[in-house]
Amino acid sequence: MLNHAGRRAVAATAVAAAALGGTAAAPATAAPARPGPDPAPRPSGLAWHACPAKDPVEGGRLKGLQCATLRVPLDYARPDGDQITLALSRVRHTAKKSQGVVLLNRGGPGAHGRDLAGVFHSAMPKSVAASYDWIGFDPRGVGASRPALVCDKSYQDPGRARPDTLPENAAAERAWKARARAYADDCAKKYGKILPHMGTADWVRDMEAIRQALHQQKINYFGYSYGTYLGAVYASTHPGRVRRMVLDSVVKPSGVWYGDNLDQNVAFEKRIKAFFRWTARHHANYRLGKTGDRVAAAYARARAALKAKPIDGKLGPDELDDLFLADGYGDYGWPAHAAALSAYAVRHDPAPLRRAWQPPTWLDQNNYAVYNAVQCRDAAWPRDWERWHADSRRLYRAGYKFETWSNTWYNAPCAFWGAPGGPPPAVGAGRSLAPMLLVQGTEDAATPYPGALETHRLFPTSRLLAQVGGGNHGVSLSGDRCVDRAVAAYLGKGALPADKPGPDATCKAPAPPEPKAVKKKPGRSHHAAHR
Repeated sequence: MLNHAGRRAVAATAVAAAALGGTAAAPATAAPARPGPDPAPRPSGLAWHACPAKDPVEGGRLKGLQCATLRVPLDYARPDGDQITLALSRVRHTAKKSQGVVLLNRGGPGAHGRDLAGVFHSAMPKSVAASYDWIGFDPRGVGASRPALVCDKSYQDPGRARPDTLPENAAAERAWKARARAYADDCAKKYGKILPHMGTADWVRDMEAIRQALHQQKINYFGYSYGTYLGAVYASTHPGRVRRMVLDSVVKPSGVWYGDNLDQNVAFEKRIKAFFRWTARHHANYRLGKTGDRVAAAYARARAALKAKPIDGKLGPDELDDLFLADGYGDYGWPAHAAALSAYAVRHDPAPLRRAWQPPTWLDQNNYAVYNAVQCRDAAWPRDWERWHADSRRLYRAGYKFETWSNTWYNAPCAFWGAPGGPPPAVGAGRSLAPMLLVQGTEDAATPYPGALETHRLFPTSRLLAQVGGGNHGVSLSGDRCVDRAVAAYLGKGALPADKPGPDATCKAPAPPEPKAVKKKPGRSHHAAHR
């Protein structure tokens, strides 16, 4: 579970998260795709034109950007076979001397990306922004690219509150398994011809095709979350094509992907407890309890109440967990979410929770379909459900309760996926690779800190900038001036910290936001519901 739109927060991108579709072919059993030689040279095929002011597919701002599409092979082993279309955007350089192109990826896998060209151009210092062509793109299967994948929508949005992710008994667990299998079967029925070609290896080949279409000898690259894995695989496969590369919130390559999700279950428990402690420190505002344990108990009572009676029949315990999982990704929404929980738990007012939660959109459903298509294809997931059951019970009993079963069912379609998984592409490069910059919060829950340390070791020319105490997922361009200066210095002039053991440089994480001040009315007491 990495940066899931709709169900997962995409903190980094708030900086500011069918030609071949519908085929009924049987699930393919082709050998796993792996990055190979560069695609054969082809004409650019990029007819740039003005983008619409607002993306009709994704809703993001495209005003002032140029758009184009690029046709690439579905299967690079058959370059003259079926083709798919990638949707691109750009902001052109205005400096006299260009530093080339920067390809941008916000993660997922499955998050859209055409708006990123404008986001980065606006967020970077003017001299850096002017020196590059900023290239956003929707990867294969995503957003405005074609075909765009969407599978059984009822898995995420059955039109009512989903079953509680914590199975009460064996029958409830079997029901969830059946739902996950139905989702996987629907994807195989709709996209059986496509699923074998949706792994990271194929995305790397697409990046090479984009590089060639842009007539660039080398590319620059900036990736968040899953985008760090995509960048790492590209750098491992095509080290001579990399000029500069920023990887922010770094995936642990050795955990792709089952192990990484187990690690998240542990890390998110720590992070949600940090949110509960923060809420307790502001007891005068929220009246949910003066300790983190008291706030956790208030959350549990709210969850039980929603299980008994979902708001509008749609916002139940699973949806509540989805909403507050965002607080594990970033502290930006802590005040608003604490206030919404307080309104429901203390004043019995469901309106703020109702406003905060939104059902999945088409784009969320697309993100989730591609997330599965890539991660289930990249690696060999356990096909024996007993392994999933045992790991989930073990972690839940060990105290990692907030995310464990929710994460299990989020990834469960991979137990039944219609295309074989793995082996994952090799990651790592020697000292001939151009230096890259890794950026990582030490308390990040979605991509825990050991992933950055591992990637740092696998790329000896990399430099690691650690945001000490930072728990937000997606650090760059989120308001930390120390981090942003380092990123701008690297992209602008290639400047990097000196190599040393551990992180090569550090920045102290900014403090979490403060809630709005309590306005006390004369003659009214503000008693605590839970002390």
